[in-house]
Amino acid sequence: MDEVRVEDLGKHVGETVTVRGWLYHRRSSGKLHFLEVRDGTGTVQCVVFKGNVPAEAFMLADHIQQESSLEVAGTVKPHGRTPGLYEIDVKEVKLLAAVAQEYPIGPKEHGTDFLMDHRHLWLRSRRQHAIVRVRHTIIKAVRDFFDGRGFTLVDAPILTSNACEGTSTLFETDYHGEKAYLTQSGQLYMEAAAAAFGKVYCFGPTFRAEKSKTRRHLAEFWMVEPEVAFMDLDGDMRLAEDFVAFVVGRALEGRREDLKVLERDTTPLERVEAPFPRITYAQAIDILHETGHPEAKVGDDFGGDEETAISGRFDRPVIVHRYPAELKAFYFKRDPADSSRTLNMDVLAPEGYGEIIGGGQREDDLATLESSLAAHKLPRAAFEWYLDVRRYGTFPHAGFGLGIERTVAWVCGLPHVRETIPFPRMLNRLAP
Repeated sequence: MDEVRVEDLGKHVGETVTVRGWLYHRRSSGKLHFLEVRDGTGTVQCVVFKGNVPAEAFMLADHIQQESSLEVAGTVKPHGRTPGLYEIDVKEVKLLAAVAQEYPIGPKEHGTDFLMDHRHLWLRSRRQHAIVRVRHTIIKAVRDFFDGRGFTLVDAPILTSNACEGTSTLFETDYHGEKAYLTQSGQLYMEAAAAAFGKVYCFGPTFRAEKSKTRRHLAEFWMVEPEVAFMDLDGDMRLAEDFVAFVVGRALEGRREDLKVLERDTTPLERVEAPFPRITYAQAIDILHETGHPEAKVGDDFGGDEETAISGRFDRPVIVHRYPAELKAFYFKRDPADSSRTLNMDVLAPEGYGEIIGGGQREDDLATLESSLAAHKLPRAAFEWYLDVRRYGTFPHAGFGLGIERTVAWVCGLPHVRETIPFPRMLNRLAP
């Protein structure tokens, strides 16, 4: 008998197969035991009829505890009520390893702290399984998008000597007697790499030591950051909207069943097509005034409530561009038409999920960049290598960063980003 994965059972109808996995749920009805067995690719109902198996196997099936590992062998049949589902008419049951004690996560309601303390086990649940599979598809779509458009993957370092997004959110560590920091972003390195390869991207973990407990923030999260030589802000916005539409399309195409498990209404996702609406920061302030935020004024940054109000005006993500310079990092280029603004843009997801992309055009003039570093009180020595990008063949360029966890939360319709990554790192949580 061949071993078969649950997701492939449809190819083996009428055949006798073996499935190895873990007991997800068990119920009995007289001469029948129903074992739901999961193997990592899906869950299958295994029907143990008293007349089809030896007496000891029938008794065993009535006593296997949740999450014990087991092996079942039997004939694959279509599920009687649900098209596209299959079940196994069991001939043999073999217990591979019983649980040492009762599995701690049951069908009853559990508190968030309890589930997070048992995150290593909570991952086995149907909901968490669906989320991770959607995340996998989103990450593959990220790579396929850039790989298919002539980008070169360039890995950025995790340990750095300088800040990218401001010194207040750095995790500091010792590097052989020198101060080093966990990276906030690979962007500065991608700017250097763009001068070598033209179109590049990095993809990896980033770290922010923010004292934040909001549903949108993690201390460690994954980000993809493309950077393109000779691209301006308008080209950057076109790249961002094409990218987001591609990723959402892939999730809808490949993970509809998982989204059903999550009870995600996919109607809003179906509308995610380029081009996206584009508004200036000033227009966003006007929208806030019109939607019950009269206190909003030029110079204010947008929080979750403001982003929700702005994006609520549109049926798909909206791009907000040209923020006040004092709100943005030192590396953004000023708008030639208004030096108080920067050539930056944020992509706000609908349904209250807020900023999923931040980016824009970079300052390419050496003297201006030197002045900006001084104005932001950043250590000149740590950025000398970065200034070399302008000293030796400077060029206009632009890019952005997309946070995977916020994107997964939006696509899956999740209330908090803690479910979007297998082992989240948050304020006051470093384990498991």
